[in-house]
Amino acid sequence: MNSESPMGRTLLLVDDEENILRALVRLLRRDGYKILTADSGKAGLDILREHDVGVLLSDQRMPGMSGSEFLAEVRKLYPETVRMVLSGYTDLSSVTNAINHGSIYRFLSKPWEDDLLRENIKDAFQHQELASENVRLAAELKHANELLEGKNRELLRDVEEQMETLQINLRALDVTQEILEKLPVAVMGIGDDGTIAVANVKANQLLSRPSGMVGQSVSDVMPAELIKLFARDERVDHPVPTHLQLGEMGSVSAYCCRIGEASDGRGSILVLIENPKAQLHSVGGSIGR
Repeated sequence: MNSESPMGRTLLLVDDEENILRALVRLLRRDGYKILTADSGKAGLDILREHDVGVLLSDQRMPGMSGSEFLAEVRKLYPETVRMVLSGYTDLSSVTNAINHGSIYRFLSKPWEDDLLRENIKDAFQHQELASENVRLAAELKHANELLEGKNRELLRDVEEQMETLQINLRALDVTQEILEKLPVAVMGIGDDGTIAVANVKANQLLSRPSGMVGQSVSDVMPAELIKLFARDERVDHPVPTHLQLGEMGSVSAYCCRIGEASDGRGSILVLIENPKAQLHSVGGSIGR
């Protein structure tokens, strides 16, 4: 509940006796409350429509509308306002039902003891402020939970999108791997440390490595001529083939270029085409015969 006084505490006194209201105001204004007064339940409701009242202290016996009826109406319209009755002992039976139904926080008797009355009103404000703080904290917690749920939904969507992208990439990788294995040329991917990271079936066949070359050093599996080619610094994005005679392997055309710059990686790709002119001559001779 918003404050209207320096202490944030607004008190409404309702009594049809003017002298009672004046006495209460004299007693309670020393406690720093903003004090409003009304001489009937109807006038009290009019004030409540205009002001944010934390604690309400009402007489029981009033013309037109009793204190119990007035406070029951206040409970429906302004449930955060703490409601108290200040009346004579003879009115106790008439307010018992209201107390039992929760319309009244506390019953105080006339004539009152000043210190006791002040202490009860102080307690009522503390009760009201604690209840308001609980409402505020509950609202903040609800808002935080809603934000958390929203973040969780966003995170779930992100994870689903990433999983979908991952599945697409995995399928593409499978297709790429299958294409690589079925190529009629030897393809090898080599790290800058000289370790072979990729070698397709044709590469393993051409270099007579049936058990595979992945994970091995080029110095252990490649002829010296290929190692020299791989070690050269003039590798470019569009390599010119180098024709080599590799002993039993015969004539090959070798392409070597650096890869991985776009992803800050390091490595080279080596492509070997086995004796392409001899193969073409052989095929042409077969067709011409």
